[in-house]
Amino acid sequence: MAVTYKSDFLNVMEERGFIYQGSDLEGLDAKLATGTQSAYCGFDATAKSLHVGNLINIMMLKWFQETGHKPITLMGGGTSKVGDPSFKDEQRKLLSHDDIAENMEHIRKTCFKQFLRYGDGATDALMVNNDDWLSELNYLEFIRDYGRYFTINRMIGFESVKQRLDRESPLTFLEFNYMIMQGYDFVELHKRYGTTIQFGGSDQWGNIINGVELGRKAHQYDLFAFTTSLLTTPDGKKMGKTENGAVWLNADMLSPYDYYQFWRNVDDAMVDTMLKKFTLLPIDEIAKLSALQGQEVNEAKKILAFEATKLCHGEGAANQAAETARQAFEEGQSAEGLPTVEITNPEMPILDLLVEAGLVTSKGEARRLIKGGGAKIDDVSITDENQTCAIAGTIKLSAGKKKHVLVKAA
Repeated sequence: MAVTYKSDFLNVMEERGFIYQGSDLEGLDAKLATGTQSAYCGFDATAKSLHVGNLINIMMLKWFQETGHKPITLMGGGTSKVGDPSFKDEQRKLLSHDDIAENMEHIRKTCFKQFLRYGDGATDALMVNNDDWLSELNYLEFIRDYGRYFTINRMIGFESVKQRLDRESPLTFLEFNYMIMQGYDFVELHKRYGTTIQFGGSDQWGNIINGVELGRKAHQYDLFAFTTSLLTTPDGKKMGKTENGAVWLNADMLSPYDYYQFWRNVDDAMVDTMLKKFTLLPIDEIAKLSALQGQEVNEAKKILAFEATKLCHGEGAANQAAETARQAFEEGQSAEGLPTVEITNPEMPILDLLVEAGLVTSKGEARRLIKGGGAKIDDVSITDENQTCAIAGTIKLSAGKKKHVLVKAA
């Protein structure tokens, strides 16, 4: 039986399946019901783009804003210099100040503007950088004032740390500092903006609770932790990556067409979850789409792909991606909207070409694809694995029914 809350935000989170764990959901519900609140989620600037794995947190911030509250996107300009040890096999590669600044600028321009409304209003989103305060800290004063609230005993009890220690993977003092700094971020945001809630994935629970408890112990702040489950496939694997790498939100790193195809190709069993968490469609409409069976599920997946792409890249890009997919898969046309790969050698063995185009990861995989009849040039099956392909102009290269690229000589 679904829980009913006083606040619109928690009701949306409940009906769309976002709620995994909260430090005090009853208290949070009462707080949200009193008026506009401020919540944040942190994003480390370790690449030039966020990816689909980050999207679930962005959607929580979006719904927070849609229900009348103020979302804050905290860029980890400071914490990115250290690296979060949570569930990592080893310490992250340390980035330079210039690398972090460049990554932040790309993320700022390309990953948030479609999802959140920024401005000076009471419910307009705000983007801040924790380097603004972390770099200004006096280390001795900081450790004296806040380090005493963190025990090594507690830290090594966190599941993320246990896993590192069980694998006998080194865990440095630098990484332990990350936990203290992230906890302090919550305190600083409350001081500056009155922020009372931190969002995150379930793997961030320990870090978020650190901030909640630090605020209570050091300043008697009343803060709340709220986490959602990680995005996983039906067999439990983390979602957000394809054979060709991460599903980036930046169109310069992953085309809107490829982004559309990621959603179009999700497992049938994931359609209901994806529609609820990654579109703004009404729940009753989602229920109808989720009830479709057999081949009709593909219609629901097309709507999912369109709505998700529209949110990230705009309606124009979503329409173009949908039309390109329709032409490529339903009419068999060589559509200009397909991703394009430029190669420097206009003549090469077909096995090499399939690898170069990113449709397969090895020659062995290419051979199996050809033997199975799945490799095609301009919709004509390739039968000879030893053939050499001469490219004049542009060709459409396909691997199965769903993977297509345009290939042209550079």
